Amino acid sequence: MPELLYTKISEKISITQEEYDFCKSLFTRKKLRRKQYLLQEGDVCKYTAFVDKGIMRSYTIDSKGSEHILQFASEGWWAADLYSFLTDEPSAFNMEALEDIELLLITRPSWEILLLKVPQFERYFRILIQNNLIATQRRLMESLSDTAESKYLRFVKTYPESLQRVPQHMIASYLGITRETLSRLRKELVPGKKH
Repeated sequence: MPELLYTKISEKISITQEEYDFCKSLFTRKKLRRKQYLLQEGDVCKYTAFVDKGIMRSYTIDSKGSEHILQFASEGWWAADLYSFLTDEPSAFNMEALEDIELLLITRPSWEILLLKVPQFERYFRILIQNNLIATQRRLMESLSDTAESKYLRFVKTYPESLQRVPQHMIASYLGITRETLSRLRKELVPGKKH
């Protein structure tokens, strides 16, 4: 099990080596090639995924065939459709590797065992879910009221590693703006220029 998972866990909670070793034993490693899916719309989300290497996206497709990207997850991020994972209902999302990717997966039964046997993980995942809820609410409010420039600047701050790794049309989809608007913003907001 890589040290990145331990590092990310240790940022939020204190655990012993024995507890971490138990945690490691509940994960399985999965590699996906670029453009492979971890989850497709209509399937039940069977795993919560920790990104050890690479980057992926979660997105949905509307009735007109347009993609709407909800999240990018790169090294150190978690990704799942929590609703589907916790309820066993079919997912409305797709989760696709944007690069060759290495994931650490935990099933719901293993997750429940981890929470039961190592109570600190209740706190860890509560913090993650809390932070996700706050970020989702903020993003919703910002999408309703912020300018394209504000959305782009926040994206740059939140996902700096994604700028060179994610195609521009996907960044535009995530921001809810056109490719042309994104191209204009990138030209206007050149490094060194005051915003």
